[in-house]
Amino acid sequence: MMSSGNRTVGLSHSFSGALRTFAYFMASGTQDTLTGVDYLNLYGTEPSAIERVFAIYANVVRLDDAGTVVNQEYAERRATDSLRAYCDPSFVVDPPYEDWEIALYPPPTT
Repeated sequence: MMSSGNRTVGLSHSFSGALRTFAYFMASGTQDTLTGVDYLNLYGTEPSAIERVFAIYANVVRLDDAGTVVNQEYAERRATDSLRAYCDPSFVVDPPYEDWEIALYPPPTT
């Protein structure tokens, strides 16, 4: 939940559902944007590769004023392209990532 002055605001149901669904398909090995990529073994062995996927997803996903996710497929594609490139060095991310897409922000201090 985020604090806005004295008011606490939670994430939207749309974002919660989008993130939950993305996490499920990533963890189950059925993420359609990674068809043909053997990535499940990276869980537990290459955590930074998985961390980057979720960081890119969080940086790229956009919500409208009502909190509805408006670019789920695009956010998934941008996020999973990094893992595809990690697993297949011949894969080229197009367009190349901008700095804001791959930024890793620190966790909260409280």
